Amino acid sequence: MRGVETANESLVMPGLVPPARPKPLRRGEGPCIHVYLSPGTHVDGRDKPGHDGRGRQGALMTYIAKPKFQHPGIKKNALGYSHRDYEGKISTLCAGCGHDSITASIIEACFELSIEPHRVTKISGIDCSSKTPDYFLGNSHGFNTVHGRMPSVLTGANLANRELIYLGVSGDGDSASIGFGQFAHAIRRGVNMTYIVENNGVYGLTKGQFSATADRGSKSKKGVTNTDNPIDLVGIALQLGATYVARSFSGDKKQLVPIIEGAIRHKGAAFIDVISPCIAFNNHAGSTKSFDYVREHNDAVNRLDVLTGRDPIEIDQDAGTVQIVEQHDGSRLALRKIDADYDPHDRLGAMTFLQKHAAQGQIVTGLLYVDPEADDLHSHLNTVERPLNRLGAADLCPGQSVLDKINASLR
Repeated sequence: MRGVETANESLVMPGLVPPARPKPLRRGEGPCIHVYLSPGTHVDGRDKPGHDGRGRQGALMTYIAKPKFQHPGIKKNALGYSHRDYEGKISTLCAGCGHDSITASIIEACFELSIEPHRVTKISGIDCSSKTPDYFLGNSHGFNTVHGRMPSVLTGANLANRELIYLGVSGDGDSASIGFGQFAHAIRRGVNMTYIVENNGVYGLTKGQFSATADRGSKSKKGVTNTDNPIDLVGIALQLGATYVARSFSGDKKQLVPIIEGAIRHKGAAFIDVISPCIAFNNHAGSTKSFDYVREHNDAVNRLDVLTGRDPIEIDQDAGTVQIVEQHDGSRLALRKIDADYDPHDRLGAMTFLQKHAAQGQIVTGLLYVDPEADDLHSHLNTVERPLNRLGAADLCPGQSVLDKINASLR
């Protein structure tokens, strides 16, 4: 298991020996490749005595760092941060991968909300999507968990420190298969989080087998037809009580960025299913999660604008087509209706609408449901406002007399 990354440093788990900081093969302002070498191995393949490399035995690992130089005229947000301050390492995903578009949308959302990077905790599981937190918010806290276990680790972290912003990043294999139970319990408990599933319908790391979200009747790259019914994570999230539910498309940044912004500002379990085509194994004719198919079958029910407390409300459409939703923190969601019959406050109606359009082969996108008066796990448990990880022995132990009264009340 990887350690926790914070402020570009690695905090390894107790008992593990931290790896040595990698030395760049090329020095200077430009991008450089950092290589971990096994002990005694030189970069040209020859063994040299006295080499103190501390990488894994026989392993060769690389990553590409971005240049630190920024143009002096680059755009800054209210905190004085630029987009570069919300970026991470250079992506090693396939060129054209939809996941990189989601990464760009997360960066844009955090920039627009003027979030301090060190206030964010990003937690992921195992799959292509779970690699992406390495590519955004390089100065935030991070934890890469084992396969399917992201929700429980996020739940524990949230209980320990309620003051941080939690981004859970997962994939359809990570959340709809091995981590399905974990996904369900985190949603039903109302953990205050933004849970993003980067959904491509296949196992990209193992060469494109169908995942649990693959539509019945869709065809693989090899021409095999999927005969299993799909798991609709949006429908499950609605059924289990998520209080902010949305679906978007990685190719529609104009829709996706405000959806992420609204989820971050929402108090409670916010779930976003993002259709993200796998350019290598699921972007062909016959796939229902290819770029072409999603664009042709996308049925957007609304468009979303997120307005912070300091922003004036400026609407350029008829009053009857726009609805303002107030959230706990004072932010407002301006919903621009596209489908006049759709009500984002009707949970049962949203589930029926999804099922009806899925039967017609349509992919419904937009903010599908929101409860502006939602509570979270801390409200359910009635925890104190002070983060639990800051409570000392004096705070946690009320004294013998109080404990005697509690024990007496249980007799």
